[in-house]
Amino acid sequence: MILSAQDNFPVFGKDSVSIIGLSEYLGYIKAFHPIVKQANLIITESEAKLMKSRGAFDPKLEVDFDRKKFKNTEYYDKLNAAFKIPTWYGIELKGNFEENTGAYLNPESTVPADGLYSVGVSVSVAKGLLTNRRMAMLRQAKIFVNQAKADRQLLINNILFDATVAYFNWLKRYNEKRVFEDFLGNAQIRFDGIKKSYEVGDKPAIDTLEARITLNNRRLNLEKSRIKFIKSTLELSNYLWLNENTPIEINDGVIPDINTFDTIDNTLNTSILDIENMNLDEHPKLQSLGYKSQGLTIEKRLKMNNLLPQIDLQYNFLSETPESLNSFNSANYKSGVNISFPLFLRKERGDLKLAKIKIQDTEYEIQSTKVALKNKISAINQELNSFILQNDYTKIIVDDYDKMLTAEERKFFLGESSLFLVNSRESKLIDAKLKAISIENEFFNSKANLFNVLALSTY
Repeated sequence: MILSAQDNFPVFGKDSVSIIGLSEYLGYIKAFHPIVKQANLIITESEAKLMKSRGAFDPKLEVDFDRKKFKNTEYYDKLNAAFKIPTWYGIELKGNFEENTGAYLNPESTVPADGLYSVGVSVSVAKGLLTNRRMAMLRQAKIFVNQAKADRQLLINNILFDATVAYFNWLKRYNEKRVFEDFLGNAQIRFDGIKKSYEVGDKPAIDTLEARITLNNRRLNLEKSRIKFIKSTLELSNYLWLNENTPIEINDGVIPDINTFDTIDNTLNTSILDIENMNLDEHPKLQSLGYKSQGLTIEKRLKMNNLLPQIDLQYNFLSETPESLNSFNSANYKSGVNISFPLFLRKERGDLKLAKIKIQDTEYEIQSTKVALKNKISAINQELNSFILQNDYTKIIVDDYDKMLTAEERKFFLGESSLFLVNSRESKLIDAKLKAISIENEFFNSKANLFNVLALSTY
């Protein structure tokens, strides 16, 4: 494939004729299209959220320092430094250093001159023990990474589907243009021959007029098809990028692969499917909904846990000589308990009910999506089988019309037919060929629809 610059944009096929097949075309889209790059950000974003949720378990260093001094009197000077290590279940390990001095220090804050050290643990024995917001967010973040991968595949699949339909439309317009180019040549040859015959007196003048009308009709049809081909080429260019920042312009020298019919299944990974034995659970849409359901289940467990009372226990060993481990014993300690429990639990019960509704809603969506996917795949498969049959019939019709036109032309040059009949046979042949191109395009679009419904991974 030739690349060159024109008006600051790269151009395909400048000064030469080259073919861009569907596989190569989709390859450029997968590699460089901005929406594909945007889809990859879904994974990056979910991984960043996972990192953020893991941060809730990071050790923490806290320092609290208060001082009050008034009229040369130091009322108090309090330092409290703590090192905390959150763990998976509702347990937090804690090391602490406390040093307090001052003339008006609260007696309970009095500590040894060199400070007081403590090592202890904080435990939630009811609400927050087996699950809490921190644990739930981390579990959900891990699920969302997998969900993001399925969502990315769906997003990429959609852009590839749109691009594939644009390619098939481009191929259709190219084939139509070729038909009108071929028959324009025939009309030109016929007009030139009849004109010469008229000049030597073998044909009446009316035949030259009819031949010229047919010639100009062919020119008109070709011009219309040429404009449609140009528009389809520009539409196709919307999907082609050389890199993330440089779109590609397709020049006149680039044409589609007219043998796409032979390669479409390998390119789109779409062949005749065993509908009955197909495992739809592996479909990205159902996988995404499944991960969503898992995340909602984690949320429901958290809401159920919130129905329990809040009971937090703390126990700390105290020592003024931390270098001696034996100094930490049960003779010197600091402990506490904190209990709270809403009387009516209306908020907690409401949250739990909403969580259950969301799960049920997702389950209904999974069921309906699975049925819809199966029906869509079955319908498209039957449509494809019908188009194959229609294509066979159309080929026979085109061949028969071609034979009739050849016979009519032979009779015309032998003087046994009229130009009107020749043009009539030719018009029917043109219509048949255009119909064949249209059926082939519908077949290709059905293949693209099958690719889109299955969300097949070609990435």
